[in-house]
Amino acid sequence: MHRRHAVLIIAVLMVVAGGLVAAAVQTNGGQVEVKEVRFAGPDGQTVEGDLYIPPGATDENPAPGVVATHGYINSKETQSPFAIEFARRGMVVLAIDQTGHGYSDPPAFGAGFGGPPALSYMQSLSFVDDDNIGLEGHSMGGWASVAAAATYPEGYESVTLVGSSTASFPGVPEGNTEFPRNTAVVFSEYDEFSMLMWGIPHASDVERSEKLQGLFGTDDPIEEGRTYGSIEDGTARQLYTPATTHPGDHLSTTAVGDAIEWQQRTLDGTDDRPPGDQIWWVKELATLVSLLGGVLFLFPFGATLLSDRRLGTAVRDRPAAAGATGISRYLTFALAAIIPVATYLPLNLLGQNSISPSWLFPQQITNGVLVWAVANAAIIVGLFGVWHLVDNRGTSRERYGFDADGPRTVAASAAAAVAVVGTFYLLLAGVGYLFGTDFRFWVFAVKLPSTLQLGIVFRYLLPLTLFFLAFELLLNGQLRTDGDGFGRAFATNWVAAVGGFVAFLAVQYGVLLSGQPLPFGEPLLTIVAFQFVAVLTIATAVSTYFFRKTGRVWTGAFVNALLVTTILVAGTATHVPL
Repeated sequence: MHRRHAVLIIAVLMVVAGGLVAAAVQTNGGQVEVKEVRFAGPDGQTVEGDLYIPPGATDENPAPGVVATHGYINSKETQSPFAIEFARRGMVVLAIDQTGHGYSDPPAFGAGFGGPPALSYMQSLSFVDDDNIGLEGHSMGGWASVAAAATYPEGYESVTLVGSSTASFPGVPEGNTEFPRNTAVVFSEYDEFSMLMWGIPHASDVERSEKLQGLFGTDDPIEEGRTYGSIEDGTARQLYTPATTHPGDHLSTTAVGDAIEWQQRTLDGTDDRPPGDQIWWVKELATLVSLLGGVLFLFPFGATLLSDRRLGTAVRDRPAAAGATGISRYLTFALAAIIPVATYLPLNLLGQNSISPSWLFPQQITNGVLVWAVANAAIIVGLFGVWHLVDNRGTSRERYGFDADGPRTVAASAAAAVAVVGTFYLLLAGVGYLFGTDFRFWVFAVKLPSTLQLGIVFRYLLPLTLFFLAFELLLNGQLRTDGDGFGRAFATNWVAAVGGFVAFLAVQYGVLLSGQPLPFGEPLLTIVAFQFVAVLTIATAVSTYFFRKTGRVWTGAFVNALLVTTILVAGTATHVPL
């Protein structure tokens, strides 16, 4: 058997095995029914969610319920650690896609972030005790919970704010000693959003937050673990501070356990299974295996496809390298690692603030990435041009991988890229259909795009294709050397393309974990940088591999553009109605 066929089989087995295990954990061994539901808000926006129904929930014996809501630029699956554990303890759980996120209708922030219609839907279910419903939300999902509590003040029993707060966004009411009812605040010791949420420079001082003290009804520092007020009267308050970060709440058994404990204390009829008895993390590892298998699938499948003679014009022998040498090579490495991360914060902020979400470019976060990508493409091309004229004048574009035997070369490369990425998403669709899961780990996810999101993909595709062509020019034109195997070439390219972002995160979190605020600020973009590391790692592998297979830049650039644009659009928020 050819080696690539063996790798292809291994990749598919990883995808299937990960999906099987994830489904088993998500359903608690088949005991919990998990199904997709859709319902409309008062303004007509449709909200989608995953409904977890434990075996004891019936019309004759309605169970307690919990509405679980994710944070900004996440989706319903991000809440699965909480949803899985609540359902294992006899609670019906509705984990929603916020409005403008996942498969819920845009715009983002509409209909109280989706919180009020989700609570209304939960109240309508005959197998849910409508006098016994809790609200749990992470980050902006906490605001959705507060909005739901304000809209239906008699429709819930308790609120768990994980990495969140009251009154931190327009339309989110201020909290006090009586509103929301029975509120727990799970705010991690190193939460990046401490100033936004509770008005303090560092999360380790949250107990001294005047805003939090107003919620708890005291002028003294809040005592963690102490219950303020009365659960019976609806005035109970409790603070938990797990030792993690804002996104770390989703990987923390402590944070999940704190939320479990509060729901068990404030809702009647829950299972008394200890909060520390948790299995969700097995699903997290299983979807990681599926993710790695899906990414691995791209390479042997792409190689098999390119061996078809009908795509022969996309492939040629790899040309001799014409990359930088000596001091020029070291300078290129330094600039490649420094410039993208040095421009990361200012250019993303410029894009978000200068390109207002519209029909053409409807996603604020993607608009920031768009400006960063186009500007960095221009920088790469400009610096490459200077180097070419000064050190490499007369080198043909063939040796940089940019030659084309007429339009057929580009067309065949584009066809191969569409086939590779399209089959990858068919594999993902199969995982969703069979197992109800996708490819993800922590804050990084590859979701199947909706029809609406596919339309958005094509609006961002051209500028991001230009970026990935420039990316190829850097990695396979200026940095490539002869004689390296794939592993060494990939490692070299990874340091140049991703190393700067790893260093940025190391500095940001090194300072944060030492007890000081983020030195460069911008907590949201700092968390998004984790996704940049994941995406650019995949893109570097694709670029390196497909150049070695085709001897040209086209296939790798087109695969990256299609794949990354779709990941980006499907995984962030849409801010205008479409």
